[in-house]
Amino acid sequence: MQQTKYNPAIVWWLMSGVLLILAMVVIGGITRLTGSGLSIVEWNVISGTLPPLNEQAWLVAFEKYKQFPEYQKLNYNMDLAGFKNIFWWEYVHRLLGRTTGLVFIVPFLYFFAKKQLTGWLFGRLLFILLLGMAQGLMGWVMVKSGLSENPHVSHYRLAAHLLLALTLIGVILWTIADLTMDKRRYVPGNLTIVAKVVLAAVLIQIVLGAFVAGLKAGFSFNTYPLMGGEFFPSYLKGELTFFNFLDNGVTVQFIHRWVAIVVLLSVIYFWYRSRAEKLQQKSKQLMNILVLAILVQMGLGIATLILAVPVSLGVLHQVVAVALFSVSVLLVHQLSGKAALEKV
Repeated sequence: MQQTKYNPAIVWWLMSGVLLILAMVVIGGITRLTGSGLSIVEWNVISGTLPPLNEQAWLVAFEKYKQFPEYQKLNYNMDLAGFKNIFWWEYVHRLLGRTTGLVFIVPFLYFFAKKQLTGWLFGRLLFILLLGMAQGLMGWVMVKSGLSENPHVSHYRLAAHLLLALTLIGVILWTIADLTMDKRRYVPGNLTIVAKVVLAAVLIQIVLGAFVAGLKAGFSFNTYPLMGGEFFPSYLKGELTFFNFLDNGVTVQFIHRWVAIVVLLSVIYFWYRSRAEKLQQKSKQLMNILVLAILVQMGLGIATLILAVPVSLGVLHQVVAVALFSVSVLLVHQLSGKAALEKV
Protein backbone atom coordinates (compact mmCIF):
# COMPACT_ATOMS: atom_id res chain seq x y z
CA MET A 1 0.00 0.00 0.00
CA GLN A 2 1.38 3.40 -0.95
CA GLN A 3 2.16 5.74 1.93
CA THR A 4 -0.11 8.77 2.23
CA LYS A 5 1.66 12.13 1.98
CA TYR A 6 1.10 14.69 4.71
CA ASN A 7 1.92 18.35 4.99
CA PRO A 8 5.30 18.69 6.79
CA ALA A 9 3.81 21.67 8.64
CA ILE A 10 1.65 19.20 10.57
CA VAL A 11 4.76 17.52 11.93
CA TRP A 12 6.30 20.86 12.97
CA TRP A 13 3.01 21.85 14.59
CA LEU A 14 2.89 18.63 16.60
CA MET A 15 6.54 19.00 17.60
CA SER A 16 5.83 22.52 18.89
CA GLY A 17 3.14 20.95 21.08
CA VAL A 18 5.69 18.54 22.58
CA LEU A 19 8.05 21.42 23.35
CA LEU A 20 5.27 23.47 24.95
CA ILE A 21 4.21 20.54 27.14
CA LEU A 22 7.84 20.03 28.15
CA ALA A 23 8.02 23.73 29.05
CA MET A 24 4.90 23.25 31.16
CA VAL A 25 6.56 20.35 32.96
CA VAL A 26 9.59 22.55 33.66
CA ILE A 27 7.53 25.48 34.94
CA GLY A 28 5.34 23.07 36.89
CA GLY A 29 8.45 21.64 38.56
CA ILE A 30 9.70 25.12 39.49
CA THR A 31 6.21 26.00 40.77
CA ARG A 32 6.19 22.95 43.01
CA LEU A 33 9.76 23.33 44.28
CA THR A 34 9.26 27.02 45.12
CA GLY A 35 5.98 26.33 46.94
CA SER A 36 3.99 28.43 44.47
CA GLY A 37 1.32 25.96 43.35
CA LEU A 38 -1.45 27.07 45.73
CA SER A 39 -1.03 30.82 45.28
CA ILE A 40 -3.97 31.15 42.85
CA VAL A 41 -7.05 29.79 44.60
CA GLU A 42 -9.53 30.08 41.72
CA TRP A 43 -9.81 28.50 38.29
CA ASN A 44 -11.10 31.11 35.87
CA VAL A 45 -10.36 29.94 32.33
CA ILE A 46 -11.09 33.31 30.66
CA SER A 47 -10.79 36.05 33.30
CA GLY A 48 -7.77 34.32 34.84
CA THR A 49 -5.76 35.01 31.68
CA LEU A 50 -4.79 38.45 32.98
CA PRO A 51 -2.76 38.88 36.18
CA PRO A 52 -3.54 41.62 38.75
CA LEU A 53 -2.92 44.92 36.93
CA ASN A 54 -2.80 47.36 39.84
CA GLU A 55 -2.09 47.45 43.57
CA GLN A 56 -5.74 47.07 44.50
CA ALA A 57 -6.08 43.95 42.35
CA TRP A 58 -2.97 42.50 44.00
CA LEU A 59 -4.43 43.13 47.44
CA VAL A 60 -7.66 41.38 46.45
CA ALA A 61 -5.74 38.33 45.18
CA PHE A 62 -3.64 38.30 48.36
CA GLU A 63 -6.74 38.46 50.55
CA LYS A 64 -8.22 35.47 48.72
CA TYR A 65 -5.00 33.54 49.33
CA LYS A 66 -5.18 34.42 53.03
CA GLN A 67 -8.50 32.57 53.35
CA PHE A 68 -6.83 29.19 52.80
CA PRO A 69 -4.76 26.96 55.10
CA GLU A 70 -1.46 27.33 53.25
CA TYR A 71 -1.27 30.98 54.31
CA GLN A 72 -2.83 30.41 57.72
CA LYS A 73 -0.60 27.47 58.68
CA LEU A 74 2.60 27.87 56.67
CA ASN A 75 2.96 31.38 55.21
CA TYR A 76 1.30 33.55 57.87
CA ASN A 77 4.34 35.87 57.94
CA MET A 78 4.23 36.44 54.18
CA ASP A 79 3.81 40.00 52.92
CA LEU A 80 2.47 41.19 49.57
CA ALA A 81 5.93 41.13 47.96
CA GLY A 82 6.38 37.50 48.99
CA PHE A 83 2.95 36.64 47.62
CA LYS A 84 3.83 38.19 44.27
CA ASN A 85 6.93 35.97 44.07
CA ILE A 86 4.95 32.75 44.40
CA PHE A 87 1.99 34.05 42.36
CA TRP A 88 4.02 34.64 39.21
CA TRP A 89 5.27 31.04 38.87
CA GLU A 90 1.76 29.60 39.13
CA TYR A 91 0.41 32.30 36.81
CA VAL A 92 3.04 31.56 34.14
CA HIS A 93 2.29 27.85 34.45
CA ARG A 94 -1.43 28.42 33.85
CA LEU A 95 -0.81 30.95 31.07
CA LEU A 96 1.46 28.47 29.31
CA GLY A 97 -1.33 25.88 29.57
CA ARG A 98 -3.76 28.26 27.87
CA THR A 99 -1.15 29.06 25.20
CA THR A 100 -0.56 25.36 24.56
CA GLY A 101 -4.31 24.87 24.09
CA LEU A 102 -4.50 27.67 21.53
CA VAL A 103 -1.40 26.44 19.70
CA PHE A 104 -3.12 23.10 19.30
CA ILE A 105 -6.70 24.17 18.55
CA VAL A 106 -6.10 26.98 16.02
CA PRO A 107 -3.86 24.99 13.61
CA PHE A 108 -6.13 21.97 14.11
CA LEU A 109 -9.08 23.97 12.79
CA TYR A 110 -6.95 25.34 9.93
CA PHE A 111 -5.69 21.92 8.79
CA PHE A 112 -9.19 20.49 9.18
CA ALA A 113 -10.66 23.24 7.00
CA LYS A 114 -7.99 22.51 4.40
CA LYS A 115 -9.01 18.81 4.46
CA GLN A 116 -5.51 17.74 5.51
CA LEU A 117 -6.68 15.78 8.57
CA THR A 118 -8.27 12.56 7.38
CA GLY A 119 -8.75 8.99 8.53
CA TRP A 120 -6.71 7.82 11.52
CA LEU A 121 -4.96 11.20 11.88
CA PHE A 122 -8.19 13.07 12.56
CA GLY A 123 -9.18 10.55 15.22
CA ARG A 124 -5.73 10.66 16.81
CA LEU A 125 -5.76 14.45 17.01
CA LEU A 126 -9.21 14.45 18.59
CA PHE A 127 -7.85 12.05 21.20
CA ILE A 128 -4.92 14.40 21.84
CA LEU A 129 -7.38 17.29 22.25
CA LEU A 130 -9.36 15.30 24.84
CA LEU A 131 -6.15 14.43 26.67
CA GLY A 132 -5.22 18.12 26.77
CA MET A 133 -8.59 19.02 28.26
CA ALA A 134 -8.24 16.24 30.85
CA GLN A 135 -4.75 17.52 31.71
CA GLY A 136 -6.06 21.03 32.38
CA LEU A 137 -8.91 19.70 34.51
CA MET A 138 -6.58 17.44 36.50
CA GLY A 139 -4.34 20.43 37.17
CA TRP A 140 -7.20 22.18 38.96
CA VAL A 141 -8.29 18.97 40.74
CA MET A 142 -4.70 18.66 41.99
CA VAL A 143 -4.58 22.28 43.22
CA LYS A 144 -7.96 21.92 44.89
CA SER A 145 -6.67 19.00 46.97
CA GLY A 146 -4.27 21.46 48.66
CA LEU A 147 -6.93 24.09 49.36
CA SER A 148 -8.02 22.13 52.41
CA GLU A 149 -7.08 21.64 56.04
CA ASN A 150 -3.93 19.89 54.85
CA PRO A 151 -2.21 22.55 52.70
CA HIS A 152 -0.40 20.09 50.45
CA VAL A 153 -1.56 18.72 47.12
CA SER A 154 -2.31 15.02 46.94
CA HIS A 155 0.71 13.11 45.66
CA TYR A 156 -1.68 10.80 43.83
CA ARG A 157 -3.24 13.72 41.97
CA LEU A 158 0.20 15.19 41.28
CA ALA A 159 1.25 11.86 39.77
CA ALA A 160 -1.95 11.74 37.68
CA HIS A 161 -1.27 15.29 36.44
CA LEU A 162 2.26 14.35 35.39
CA LEU A 163 1.10 11.05 33.91
CA LEU A 164 -1.39 12.87 31.68
CA ALA A 165 1.38 15.22 30.50
CA LEU A 166 3.57 12.23 29.65
CA THR A 167 0.67 10.52 27.88
CA LEU A 168 0.19 13.64 25.77
CA ILE A 169 3.87 13.74 24.88
CA GLY A 170 3.89 10.01 24.12
CA VAL A 171 0.82 10.09 21.87
CA ILE A 172 2.07 13.16 19.98
CA LEU A 173 5.53 11.61 19.45
CA TRP A 174 3.93 8.34 18.31
CA THR A 175 1.84 10.32 15.81
CA ILE A 176 4.91 12.16 14.53
CA ALA A 177 6.70 8.83 14.15
CA ASP A 178 3.71 7.41 12.26
CA LEU A 179 3.92 10.34 9.84
CA THR A 180 7.68 10.37 9.32
CA MET A 181 9.17 6.91 9.85
CA ASP A 182 9.38 4.16 7.25
CA LYS A 183 6.65 1.60 7.88
CA ARG A 184 8.80 -1.23 6.49
CA ARG A 185 11.06 -2.03 9.42
CA TYR A 186 12.95 -5.12 10.46
CA VAL A 187 11.38 -6.54 13.63
CA PRO A 188 14.05 -8.43 15.61
CA GLY A 189 12.74 -11.40 17.59
CA ASN A 190 11.14 -10.45 20.91
CA LEU A 191 13.15 -7.25 21.30
CA THR A 192 9.86 -5.36 21.05
CA ILE A 193 8.76 -6.98 24.32
CA VAL A 194 11.95 -5.85 26.02
CA ALA A 195 11.36 -2.32 24.72
CA LYS A 196 7.86 -2.31 26.20
CA VAL A 197 9.15 -3.60 29.55
CA VAL A 198 11.73 -0.80 29.62
CA LEU A 199 9.05 1.78 28.83
CA ALA A 200 6.84 0.41 31.61
CA ALA A 201 9.75 0.48 34.08
CA VAL A 202 10.59 4.08 33.16
CA LEU A 203 6.96 5.10 33.56
CA ILE A 204 6.65 3.43 36.99
CA GLN A 205 9.83 5.17 38.15
CA ILE A 206 8.54 8.57 37.00
CA VAL A 207 5.28 8.02 38.87
CA LEU A 208 7.29 7.13 41.98
CA GLY A 209 9.26 10.34 41.44
CA ALA A 210 5.98 12.26 41.46
CA PHE A 211 5.09 10.57 44.76
CA VAL A 212 8.47 11.63 46.15
CA ALA A 213 7.81 15.20 45.04
CA GLY A 214 4.25 15.31 46.38
CA LEU A 215 5.30 13.93 49.77
CA LYS A 216 8.44 16.12 49.84
CA ALA A 217 10.26 12.85 50.45
CA GLY A 218 13.44 14.10 48.83
CA PHE A 219 14.25 15.87 52.11
CA SER A 220 13.82 12.76 54.30
CA PHE A 221 17.27 11.21 53.94
CA ASN A 222 19.96 13.00 51.98
CA THR A 223 22.56 10.24 52.00
CA TYR A 224 23.25 7.58 49.39
CA PRO A 225 23.17 4.61 49.07
CA LEU A 226 22.21 4.08 52.75
CA MET A 227 19.46 5.97 54.53
CA GLY A 228 20.91 7.34 57.76
CA GLY A 229 23.43 4.51 57.89
CA GLU A 230 20.79 1.81 57.29
CA PHE A 231 19.56 0.04 54.19
CA PHE A 232 15.99 0.77 55.33
CA PRO A 233 15.18 2.96 58.35
CA SER A 234 14.49 0.52 61.18
CA TYR A 235 12.17 2.87 63.05
CA LEU A 236 9.54 2.40 60.33
CA LYS A 237 9.37 -1.37 60.65
CA GLY A 238 6.06 -2.41 62.13
CA GLU A 239 4.40 0.89 61.24
CA LEU A 240 3.83 0.18 57.57
CA THR A 241 0.98 -1.79 56.06
CA PHE A 242 -0.02 -2.73 52.53
CA PHE A 243 -2.49 0.16 52.56
CA ASN A 244 -0.29 3.01 53.82
CA PHE A 245 3.25 2.45 52.56
CA LEU A 246 2.74 4.71 49.52
CA ASP A 247 1.66 7.53 51.85
CA ASN A 248 4.94 7.44 53.79
CA GLY A 249 7.62 9.68 52.29
CA VAL A 250 10.56 7.67 53.62
CA THR A 251 9.19 4.43 52.18
CA VAL A 252 8.49 6.05 48.82
CA GLN A 253 12.01 7.49 48.72
CA PHE A 254 13.39 4.01 49.47
CA ILE A 255 11.35 2.43 46.65
CA HIS A 256 12.29 5.22 44.22
CA ARG A 257 16.00 4.68 44.95
CA TRP A 258 15.98 0.98 44.17
CA VAL A 259 13.53 0.93 41.30
CA ALA A 260 16.06 3.28 39.66
CA ILE A 261 18.56 0.41 39.76
CA VAL A 262 15.98 -1.89 38.17
CA VAL A 263 15.42 0.64 35.38
CA LEU A 264 19.18 1.01 34.86
CA LEU A 265 19.67 -2.76 34.61
CA SER A 266 16.70 -3.15 32.24
CA VAL A 267 18.13 -0.47 29.92
CA ILE A 268 21.57 -2.10 29.98
CA TYR A 269 20.00 -5.48 29.16
CA PHE A 270 17.98 -3.86 26.37
CA TRP A 271 21.14 -2.31 24.93
CA TYR A 272 23.03 -5.62 25.21
CA ARG A 273 20.26 -7.54 23.46
CA SER A 274 20.02 -4.96 20.70
CA ARG A 275 23.70 -5.32 19.78
CA ALA A 276 23.03 -8.78 18.33
CA GLU A 277 20.24 -7.52 16.09
CA LYS A 278 20.34 -5.83 12.69
CA LEU A 279 18.65 -2.62 13.76
CA GLN A 280 18.10 0.39 11.53
CA GLN A 281 20.42 3.33 12.09
CA LYS A 282 17.64 5.37 13.73
CA SER A 283 17.02 2.60 16.24
CA LYS A 284 20.73 2.35 17.05
CA GLN A 285 20.90 6.09 17.62
CA LEU A 286 17.85 6.01 19.88
CA MET A 287 19.35 3.10 21.81
CA ASN A 288 22.56 5.07 22.42
CA ILE A 289 20.55 8.09 23.55
CA LEU A 290 18.55 5.86 25.91
CA VAL A 291 21.72 4.54 27.60
CA LEU A 292 23.16 8.05 27.90
CA ALA A 293 19.89 9.38 29.31
CA ILE A 294 19.62 6.71 32.02
CA LEU A 295 23.22 7.29 33.12
CA VAL A 296 22.70 11.06 33.29
CA GLN A 297 19.40 10.55 35.09
CA MET A 298 20.98 8.31 37.73
CA GLY A 299 23.71 10.86 38.35
CA LEU A 300 21.22 13.71 38.58
CA GLY A 301 18.99 11.73 40.94
CA ILE A 302 21.83 11.00 43.35
CA ALA A 303 23.11 14.60 43.20
CA THR A 304 19.62 15.99 43.73
CA LEU A 305 19.18 13.77 46.78
CA ILE A 306 22.56 14.47 48.37
CA LEU A 307 22.26 18.24 47.85
CA ALA A 308 18.74 18.27 49.41
CA VAL A 309 16.78 18.99 46.22
CA PRO A 310 18.05 22.32 44.85
CA VAL A 311 15.52 23.77 42.40
CA SER A 312 17.86 23.68 39.39
CA LEU A 313 18.80 20.01 39.82
CA GLY A 314 15.26 18.99 40.71
CA VAL A 315 13.91 20.51 37.50
CA LEU A 316 16.73 19.08 35.38
CA HIS A 317 16.07 15.66 36.89
CA GLN A 318 12.45 15.99 35.75
CA VAL A 319 13.42 17.12 32.24
CA VAL A 320 15.76 14.16 31.72
CA ALA A 321 12.98 11.86 32.97
CA VAL A 322 10.74 13.19 30.20
CA ALA A 323 13.55 12.69 27.68
CA LEU A 324 14.05 9.11 28.90
CA PHE A 325 10.34 8.42 28.55
CA SER A 326 10.22 10.00 25.07
CA VAL A 327 13.12 7.94 23.74
CA SER A 328 11.57 4.79 25.21
CA VAL A 329 8.30 5.53 23.40
CA LEU A 330 10.09 6.09 20.08
CA LEU A 331 12.04 2.85 20.48
CA VAL A 332 8.83 0.89 21.06
CA HIS A 333 7.45 2.49 17.90
CA GLN A 334 10.58 1.72 15.91
CA LEU A 335 10.64 -1.90 16.99
CA SER A 336 6.92 -2.54 16.67
CA GLY A 337 7.07 -3.02 12.91
CA LYS A 338 3.72 -1.26 12.61
CA ALA A 339 2.70 2.15 11.40
CA ALA A 340 -0.65 3.87 11.51
CA LEU A 341 -0.17 4.81 7.89
CA GLU A 342 -0.79 1.18 6.96
CA LYS A 343 -4.39 1.67 8.16
CA VAL A 344 -5.14 4.53 5.76
